[in-house]
Amino acid sequence: MNYDVSADKVTDLQIAYIGGGSRGWAWTFMTDLSMEDSLSGTIRLYDIDEKAAKNNEIIGNHLTARSDTRGDWNYVTSHSLKEALTGADFVVISILPGTFDEMASDVHLPERLGIYQSVGDTAGPGGIIRALRTIPMFVEIAEAVRDYSPDAWVINYTNPMTLCVKTLYHVFPRIKAFGCCHEVFGTQKVLKGICEKALDIRDIDRRDIRVNVLGINHFTWFDQASYKGIDLFPVYRRYIEEHFEEGYQEPDRSWMNSTFNCAHRVKFDLFNRFGLIAAAGDRHLAEFMPGSEYLKDPDTVKSWKFGLTTVDWRKENLKNRLARSARLVGQEEEIPLEPTGEEGILLIRALCGLDRVISNVNIPNTMLQIPNLPASAVVETNAVFGRDSIKPVAAGSLPDDVLALIRPHTDNHEIVLKAALTCDRELIYEAFRRDPLVKGRAADGDIRKLADDMIANTMSYLPDGWK
Repeated sequence: MNYDVSADKVTDLQIAYIGGGSRGWAWTFMTDLSMEDSLSGTIRLYDIDEKAAKNNEIIGNHLTARSDTRGDWNYVTSHSLKEALTGADFVVISILPGTFDEMASDVHLPERLGIYQSVGDTAGPGGIIRALRTIPMFVEIAEAVRDYSPDAWVINYTNPMTLCVKTLYHVFPRIKAFGCCHEVFGTQKVLKGICEKALDIRDIDRRDIRVNVLGINHFTWFDQASYKGIDLFPVYRRYIEEHFEEGYQEPDRSWMNSTFNCAHRVKFDLFNRFGLIAAAGDRHLAEFMPGSEYLKDPDTVKSWKFGLTTVDWRKENLKNRLARSARLVGQEEEIPLEPTGEEGILLIRALCGLDRVISNVNIPNTMLQIPNLPASAVVETNAVFGRDSIKPVAAGSLPDDVLALIRPHTDNHEIVLKAALTCDRELIYEAFRRDPLVKGRAADGDIRKLADDMIANTMSYLPDGWK
């Protein structure tokens, strides 16, 4: 590591941000950095859209210059991966693989076979095809980390999370990479809200909801949950018994007026069926289950009180974020310095030796933290973050019925990674057939035709071997 540590502060930290033109995660990252006075250094912004990275350089340096900012950071635009990575202590990856035009095909083309997806970036046909264009990008990133910053810690925020992390380790086994996801935090907030209501307790800190995390990204589960010695499983069970039909309404967040919100009824139903707390948003959870269940058709989705996130909505939202970027660059608007709820900066602090943090993380199962999943699987469990180390917590085995839900996906991760690396169309057909959203929903010929058409629609982001 190249940074200096003294008097509980880290200076001259070098962070490479791949996807540095982001109009979402980058601003979140900048906000948290600006509120942290124990870290300082340089953020190297690299993006294939260099103008977008340059805009974030302007936005970031303006944040640093503000009188209410505690973090001392210099934002610079890098012109290549080599320039961004050489000498980096940390690497943050937050990229959009392709455009929303490709994502429109990922999400909506399967609807012609009656296959609906509520997100389309992790599981289902959409997640598989998104992985095909993402994996080559992550091969390039992993090779660049190996060549220019082999000792850096690599933090991934890009989806499909599991296959992104899996690719990094496949290409560079010695890489120090992990995936961060806030879905577990969202479920802790649900437990916090239910606990406050049921036990008449006020202002519980989400981090005081102690949970054991086990599963795979976006299909994660709690088999333990407590608050200051109180077992929350009986509390959660009673709440579900009394509120199953209406679900849980988060404060100031209605499932009816936001494409991302839900009433958590899928969570409630999964708890009744399997006895564990499903720890992701309902939109994600539904995509890992058979297509005849929560995503059977739009009316079924509505009955479970969550929504299908259309790509038209994403495109409109992008226009709004581009307009906001222009306002931020022109200093017509300021980024509010309020905690974002993300933990990336806390984890960097811990890895620098300033703290010790326990948080959920996506890394390979090489320590068999979930003993009944393969060592080659990328799993999500808790881990202890300390100075230059991540030590995964032994989460324990998954119950057999939950394991049966997860294994088709971990098996597909192996198939899709191999398919992406070898440009093997037959393996993609196999992955489609095995995916629970697709399985039993269409004839084999229709499934193959769907896969071919989806591959054709993303061909400009695929290696020549697919042509």
